[in-house]
This record gives sequence, C-alpha cells and structure tokens, in this order.
Amino acid sequence: MPRVDPETGCGLVTDVCLKRKIRNYIEDAKEDAEGYRIYIRDQVPLQRSDAEALRYLGVDKDLKAAKKDDPALDGKIRDFMCRNFYDIRTFGAVMTTFVKGALNCGQVRGPVQLGFARSIDPILPQEVTITRIAITTEADAEKKGTEMGRKYIVPYGLYRAEGFISANLARKVTSPVSPRRTPAASVGSDPEHV
Repeated sequence: MPRVDPETGCGLVTDVCLKRKIRNYIEDAKEDAEGYRIYIRDQVPLQRSDAEALRYLGVDKDLKAAKKDDPALDGKIRDFMCRNFYDIRTFGAVMTTFVKGALNCGQVRGPVQLGFARSIDPILPQEVTITRIAITTEADAEKKGTEMGRKYIVPYGLYRAEGFISANLARKVTSPVSPRRTPAASVGSDPEHV
C-alpha cells in the first residue's frame, strides 16, 4: 500500500525508494558500462563485489595481515569501489566485509543525500484487482484458468523531493579529472590533439 502521512493525507516516498529508482535507471541506461555498475542489487550478495576488489588488488583472505603489508590498502580498496560502482560514488555505502577486516575504507560517505518525497496535495490510494493468466503449476492449471490478485495505485499525485549535493564529499569520492582546455588554447591547434 502506498505510504500516506496519517495527519495530512499526503503521499510519501522514502529516500531509500528514490535511490532504488535512480539505481535501476542507471543500471538500465548504462548496462554495466565501466564506472556505472551498481553495488546494491537485488539477489546479489555484497561480498561478491567486495571480493572482486580484493582480487583486483591481489589480496588474499587475511585482510589484517594485508593491511600490515600495505598501510595504504584501505584507500586502494575505497578508490576501486568508488571508481567501479556508481551508487557507492553517489550515495555512499557501508562495506561490512572491509569493516570486519579492520580496514578504514568500509564506510564511504556519498555526496548525494535525498529526503522523503511528499505529495503536494493529499492522495487517495485505490485498491485494484488484477488477473494473471499465467498459471504457476500443473495442478493449478487443472483447477483454474486464471489467478486473481490485488494491488494499490495512486491515480494522481504530484510529489516533491529535496536533495543535496556536497561538493567536498564529491571531490573525495571521484577520480581527479583532467583540466579542461580553454578555447584560447585550442585555437589554431591541430584538431587531432585538441
């Protein structure tokens, strides 16, 4: 059922829901392009992505011993995760595999923070009946032709959400970008080298 503020009747959408919608959009639009993978995904254990970072850096299972051998290991893991996973770079993450290994990179604060979205006016959620023609089992197919279900909809709602971006945090989690050329620097230059 859609979330509703009981005092005002206005609809609510949580910050977690908004982030999930952004993650889903990026995952569909970028299709695992380099630097745009998603860390928080449905049915994918976080340790699988954590292990990928460790393999890339050549670290075995003992994180504490690896940290003694390479004091900069936590920064290297954090940089790998931020470089490869859009949602870590954007929203931040707590990577518990690394926290348990006494590494300081386990928590990344993301520069983008979102608040709850709230509808401008009160909403009226409606329950609708749905019919499914795909039957799950052979036994069900012998008994019935369709299956019935219910779901809730909001026929109309205009929502407003507020978000914030911290330039300082963005600078910490993104790779340095090469400085842009000024138009004066490229005038008369060879077009292949501009």
